[in-house]
Amino acid sequence: MTCAAGDEDDPFPVDDGLFADTFSQDTVYSLMGQELKIRQVFGANLGVAAPVWEAALQLCGYLEQQSVEVRGQRVIELGAGTGLVGILAARLGAVVTLTDLPLALPQLQANVSANMPSSGWPSSPPSVLPLSWGEDHMNFPSDWDLVLCADIIYLPETYPLLVETLAHLCKSGAVVYLSSKIRKEHQTPRFYEECLLSRFNVELVHRDDNQNINIYRASLRKD
Repeated sequence: MTCAAGDEDDPFPVDDGLFADTFSQDTVYSLMGQELKIRQVFGANLGVAAPVWEAALQLCGYLEQQSVEVRGQRVIELGAGTGLVGILAARLGAVVTLTDLPLALPQLQANVSANMPSSGWPSSPPSVLPLSWGEDHMNFPSDWDLVLCADIIYLPETYPLLVETLAHLCKSGAVVYLSSKIRKEHQTPRFYEECLLSRFNVELVHRDDNQNINIYRASLRKD
């Protein structure tokens, strides 16, 4: 992966006032045969939504290694941040909805626009929508095929809200893939061993000891 400089056709305007007093970094990621230009905007109060986290790259790698079918699948990404994972799925032919808190949506939408293939999106342009866990998930359908989550397990007070949201999204049998850096200080193990396990069947499918990242596959229990 390499860093890329802006050009005359830069889809991210720098003088529109949206990201005043900020700086950004453009990186081109080569993933699953696709080249994605992702802008990370720092200093815009985006916090953890600004960077591309290693757990997102690991999730993309896992989907490729395991040949997880995404073409034609209905996919929703939670806490999408820069949108790397969901945009990749859309480039591969999935029907994708990217969600995050409202503050992160301009960055998400800009990255979606920057990564539209020259021939157009294989299925449809990714939707970018606000979603606050445990609050407005009922505005979303429950007929997804895949729910993707990359490094969103770090605030213990949100864990019950996230489980409630996941349970709604998975009513029709969606499979959830969650990629997480295991931060004991943030009680990440408790989320998987207690909170998620209370409603879902959970399986550890990949472990990277060097990065301390786990990938889990989960499905809603029908009891």
